[in-house]
Amino acid sequence: MPGTPPGSSMEDAMFGLPIEVPRQPLSRRLMLTGGALLIALIAVCDWRNADNIPLGFLYLLPMLILGRVLRPWQTLTAAVLCTVLAELFDAFEWDLRSGVPRDILYFAAFTTVGLFVYTANRNRQTMLAQMLEIERQSEARCEAENQLKFLIESSPAAILTTNADGTVLMANEAAHRMLALPSGSLPGRLLQPFFPALSTLSRNAASQQFFRAVMQSRGHREDGETFMAEICFSTYATGSGARLAALILDASEEMRTREESSLHQMLAGSRIAVGAVSHEIRNVCGAISVVHHNLARSPALSASKDFEALGNLVLALEKIASVDLLQYPEERSEVDVTSVLDDLRIVIAPSLAEAFIEASWQLSPQLPAVWADRTNLMQIFLNLTTNSIRALSSGSAHADKRVLSIVATHACQRVCVHFTDNGGGVPHPDELFRPFQPGAQATGLGLYLSRAFARSFGGDLRYLALPGQACFVVELPVAQDEPA
Repeated sequence: MPGTPPGSSMEDAMFGLPIEVPRQPLSRRLMLTGGALLIALIAVCDWRNADNIPLGFLYLLPMLILGRVLRPWQTLTAAVLCTVLAELFDAFEWDLRSGVPRDILYFAAFTTVGLFVYTANRNRQTMLAQMLEIERQSEARCEAENQLKFLIESSPAAILTTNADGTVLMANEAAHRMLALPSGSLPGRLLQPFFPALSTLSRNAASQQFFRAVMQSRGHREDGETFMAEICFSTYATGSGARLAALILDASEEMRTREESSLHQMLAGSRIAVGAVSHEIRNVCGAISVVHHNLARSPALSASKDFEALGNLVLALEKIASVDLLQYPEERSEVDVTSVLDDLRIVIAPSLAEAFIEASWQLSPQLPAVWADRTNLMQIFLNLTTNSIRALSSGSAHADKRVLSIVATHACQRVCVHFTDNGGGVPHPDELFRPFQPGAQATGLGLYLSRAFARSFGGDLRYLALPGQACFVVELPVAQDEPA
């Protein structure tokens, strides 16, 4: 900036403010030259008119110019020079009694004017620099506000803020679409009819109890339709009172998908379970039929109506149990095994940490997609890991270090996932996949259903006996051709 003292640092020129003010050496050089020429001109005029009018006071003019470009010690030097010239060419006789006070007055006047101009110019530079900084900060703030406004308005999620009374202060376009409202009509309205849970939080925020949380809650549109909302919210304090900010997503479609998937899995498991029950009933009915046929040879029983009714009952049970539900239509699709295992890692991580079990994940890179149902495949993996965690957490596990190893490999158009734990193994592996096993957890259908699911994909679930370990292998067909 014009008038910056020579050699001054950024902090010196701006009184410690870290703001760089541009310098203009050409303007400073011109001022120095002009001031020097003006001093010389005044000195010549004073010398030529020494006997007429003293012109020493005119040296104040070059001091006004030089004070803008000189440092304080340089200003003092210029004041000394002007004092010497004024005393040298004036018409007064110099003596100790009158000359010294006169020179002191000259020097004080020249120095005061120079330092005043220096200080005024420096304050001017500081003020200009502060104005530039305020303008820069204002532009940066304006740009940040524009970016934030664009982010809010273009967000597919509903974003809104309310005060402590639950009145909406700001809402983006997505919030209006979610609530079936005309654009710009939501601010100023109460939030309670749309999200009752959030309006309760707004009132609690007034008590300085601030929240940062995520929740699911039902929402209501303007037309009365109800939907499921996933809400991320926080409360904060301002000078005007408590505020609540919320980011809301419509989770209705996700909820429908989850419930349909759960229903599909429940039906699939129920069909397999009923098939297993039917199989057991058929076995019992077959044994009873043999006995009934042998007893029918006795003349005493063949004429008995009760014996005939017992035979009809056995035939009816056989007919009921003859419905084979083991084979059922399965919705198969291409499934990324790596992503399913990643989801499994998230699901079982808390259980592993709670049981102090170390998990080893070894997944071959670029595993191909397989034919499976994603939900049922996750159920198979979750059932196997749950059994391993239970075995490692039980008192029968004597391993010093509890380890669950999950290895996924690809070979011969198959993807094999091994689940191995060092919990001691299985005492009777030949009975693993039989339903309704004595001593099993719950109904004993976990492994039976898991293998049925795997075979419905065209794969299999089998057990490998290892010393001191239990290893289950899930085989899945690679999704290149539709499996037979």
